Amino acid sequence: MTRPSITMVVPGWNVVDYAPAALASLRAQTREDWTAILVDDASDDGTAALFAAAAASDARFRVVHHPRRRGLGAARNSGLAHLETPFVGFLDADDELTPGALETLVGAVEDSGSDFAVGAYTRLRPDGTGGYLEGEVQPWVAASTSPARRATTLAEHPAAGGNVVAWSKVSRTDFWRRADLHFPEGRLYEDQVVAQRMYTRARRFDTVTEVVVRWRVRPDGSSITQNEARLDVLRDCLDAMTAGLDVLERSGITNALQARVELILTMDVPRLAAIAEDHPDASYRRLLGAFTRRVWHRADVARAHLDAGLRTRIDAVTLW
Repeated sequence: MTRPSITMVVPGWNVVDYAPAALASLRAQTREDWTAILVDDASDDGTAALFAAAAASDARFRVVHHPRRRGLGAARNSGLAHLETPFVGFLDADDELTPGALETLVGAVEDSGSDFAVGAYTRLRPDGTGGYLEGEVQPWVAASTSPARRATTLAEHPAAGGNVVAWSKVSRTDFWRRADLHFPEGRLYEDQVVAQRMYTRARRFDTVTEVVVRWRVRPDGSSITQNEARLDVLRDCLDAMTAGLDVLERSGITNALQARVELILTMDVPRLAAIAEDHPDASYRRLLGAFTRRVWHRADVARAHLDAGLRTRIDAVTLW
């Protein structure tokens, strides 16, 4: 095996139905100098056996088992503790890499000398017949990565801060250590604050326009983003966005803070407000109203970019 240059951390809990596609997408990479750490977060559905079989048949896979379930953030941190390569990336075990993902992302950082590279992604949605349909790159994703840039900064490219997922990026391993990065544990949406720390602590980063990941919407509705009507999920979602905004505010990169505020007000608040309107628990509306008031208070330049109808809608949510 070629000496690996990049470690992919692949966490999973009860993903036996989805992980085969994720592992196959690694094997299909046009760049083959990778290794993968498969982190089984105490699954009880056969995921552990699937990961073990993958490692037994392909020396590029290694397995870490958690004796008890600790969550996605802890699983990613477990993978980070075993790094021996100059580059690192993440792939959730229910998603898929595109074939040229590692070649594109690692190649960009090797060429530029930047701390990390970030790419575009699409969503795979169930088609009702057992298959999936791939959607288009969403506008905020495209804005974060297009046009392609080398050795940019968040101040130069504030829209990048809208790309907050862990698995759309490849980083230098020493950047994680130098920037003291790790994932929060015991929380959902754990990658959002890490993304903002990456953008604000990086010396330089790259953007690539290519789609590097296909993000799966599970047909059984078990994905975290499919459960935002739950009060505990809402609380973690709002806390994660708040923590990310705090990082941006402390950084002093005002245009990036305003870009993120605008995206939250135009995308996240309306989506959650639609759930809140008919929610049986009034505390859901109160939580969202309090959060929206805090974000609205941070809005400055962003206010001018919102159309009148949306401003009226946001004003209504702040009264909840």
